[in-house]
Amino acid sequence: MQLTKTFTRLALGSAIMLASLGSVQAQEDEVKIGFIVKKPEQAWFINEQQAATAVGEELGFDVVRLSGEDGQEVLTAIDNLYAQGAEGFVICPPDVRLGPAIMNRANQYDMKVVTVDDQFVNSSGEPMEGVPHLGMSGYKIGQQVGDAIAAEIEARGWNPEEVAALRITNNELPTAVERTDGATAALLDAGFPEGNIFDAPQQNSDTASAFSAASPVLSQRGDYEHWVIYALNEESVLGGVRATEQYGLAPEDVIGVGINGSGAAFAEFSRDNPTGFHGTVAVSSTMHGRQTAEDLYRWISEDKQPPANTETSGVLMTRENWQEVREDLGL
Repeated sequence: MQLTKTFTRLALGSAIMLASLGSVQAQEDEVKIGFIVKKPEQAWFINEQQAATAVGEELGFDVVRLSGEDGQEVLTAIDNLYAQGAEGFVICPPDVRLGPAIMNRANQYDMKVVTVDDQFVNSSGEPMEGVPHLGMSGYKIGQQVGDAIAAEIEARGWNPEEVAALRITNNELPTAVERTDGATAALLDAGFPEGNIFDAPQQNSDTASAFSAASPVLSQRGDYEHWVIYALNEESVLGGVRATEQYGLAPEDVIGVGINGSGAAFAEFSRDNPTGFHGTVAVSSTMHGRQTAEDLYRWISEDKQPPANTETSGVLMTRENWQEVREDLGL
């Protein structure tokens, strides 16, 4: 009887050990990827990383969410991912010119890379080949912004000759240039006078930076009562709107239109009283996060390389329709 109990215990112990080994093996076999963003505190990137995590839970792969706000932090993040056993990463780089250095480090570790939002460029400033990308068509999104502003100028009955445009620029970022160039082209096509467009170069892509850039331009051009504002994203447009408020312009004398469709816009539309932030061209950050994470996972697990370049479009979101658009885009 005692011998039988002993064998039973041994069998049970072996079964538990085998099950544990199987569990460890399953964990080792599970695909792990990274998702690196340049501004982890911004709502757009929060949405992207959360969406990537969600699709990972659905399909059975792990997502490590990391920050890469400069070149050194990106390289450290890649080292971190390799140490954790990640086989690739999605990245929105802090500077698109870092592409060659990032890919050199990734290739050392045999890691696959997909870019999101901002596309790597080579030493000649051209998009890097061989790195799948998903993002907006910056120029077309910009055109949507310009069209929206032009339509609202007409709806308010303003004389374009008496309207000034605040173009908040970031010429170090090609995506930003594409967006503001597209908006400018649409405004000019609608008959807006080119001499009424004034640049406000910003040092970063956030609200504080845009506020600092916009304030002196408004002070120097005090002869205009009506202003329109556009930039690379809604955070920057909001900085311009805040500057007009400090300068003393009434909300009904300002038309600001951003790009993204994130928490910054939702908070503005939720205010009891309308501000000069008229709208934003909303793109699904949720879709960007889900799609790039899934594309990378299938590239790793099924050897199915994603398309070289996928461009998404946007929808104008305003105070009147923001909740409906938000639901439609899954924001």
